[in-house]
This record gives sequence, C-alpha cells and structure tokens, in this order.
Amino acid sequence: MTPNGAAIKSIREARGMSLRRLAVRIDRDPGFLSHVENEKQGAGLETLNRIAQELRVPLAAITREKPRDQDEPGPLA
Repeated sequence: MTPNGAAIKSIREARGMSLRRLAVRIDRDPGFLSHVENEKQGAGLETLNRIAQELRVPLAAITREKPRDQDEPGPLA
C-alpha cells in the first residue's frame, strides 16, 4: 500500500497531534514519519495500521489504494 502523506499530515494536524507525539505513539522515529508525510519514503502495512489506529481513521483514509469493495463494478448480467 502507498501512504497518502498529505492525508496523514492533515488528519494528524486536525487532531492537534504533533508529528513527534504520533511517532512516539506508533513506535517510529519522527524523521521517518516526516519522510512518510512528505512522501519521500513509503511505509509498511504494520506502520500504516498503527497510524490509522492512532488517528482513529480507516486505513483507506491514509492510503492511495481503494479497498477491493470500492473497485469499479463489473458488467451487469
């Protein structure tokens, strides 16, 4: 999955949470999280799940992939 760094940063700031505080809560380095937010570095599924959990949003809110149930519908039979 590809992180949506702008969404992570926007949601984090809307929650009034500093980058450092989120990094500590997800057990990651603040520099790493900064790179993720600025889309200079990716993040693994475990990290993305931790971020989503701490920000209290679904994983889809902070990633660029659509969940499978939101894919384009197939042809009608």
